[in-house]
Amino acid sequence: MGRAFEFRKARKMKRWSAMAKTFTRIGKDIVMAVKEGGGNPESNARLRAVIQNAKAANMPKDNVERAIKKASDKDTANFKEVLFEGYAPHGIAILIETATDNNNRTVANIRSYFNKCNGTLGTQGSVEFMFDHTCNFRIPAEGRDVEELELEMIDFGVEEIFADEDGIVMYAPFESFGAIQKELEHRGIEILSSGFERIPQVTKELTEDQVADVEKLLEKIEEDDDVMNVYHTMQE
Repeated sequence: MGRAFEFRKARKMKRWSAMAKTFTRIGKDIVMAVKEGGGNPESNARLRAVIQNAKAANMPKDNVERAIKKASDKDTANFKEVLFEGYAPHGIAILIETATDNNNRTVANIRSYFNKCNGTLGTQGSVEFMFDHTCNFRIPAEGRDVEELELEMIDFGVEEIFADEDGIVMYAPFESFGAIQKELEHRGIEILSSGFERIPQVTKELTEDQVADVEKLLEKIEEDDDVMNVYHTMQE
């Protein structure tokens, strides 16, 4: 098993367990996908991916259809994806993905969390290079050989593949998302979910007290409605 497997295993038991937060994130994803490529999933690959994720999260179909309809309205505010970078106490790098309709508000909020928890909000590019930007896909495992599938999907960018209790998961560089999505759809393989993650290249082990300091900042950041994902270099 590789780095992606260990990363997913560590994160699985921790964050984003709140259903309401998950639905909020998916709703924003739908708005951004529709604004970018229209409300028809057949001609909008990004929207297809978001709908798959909504299904995987057990988001009611009515909610999804309502969100698509609302996003198609010209008066609906668009969300801008903004990346924040900084350091928590004890030298832990933090990367924050946000989707905001008010950048000034989001900047002020994120800065306040770092200030209150003895962290430092960094400049663009200050920690992003410490993380590998990846994409991932989950498909059903039934009747599929993982090693055989890996050989078939290497040409489309897949670098790591493994099975868990929920199916088969594939990891690849961020840029390979479109090619892999297209190939899986071409083969008629159901995509249960897909997405993007930033995997730390190196992690740092902390003491129990130091972990508590970092967790205090992470919790404040993750409670913010504009925050979509938070990644860090602390060893889980």
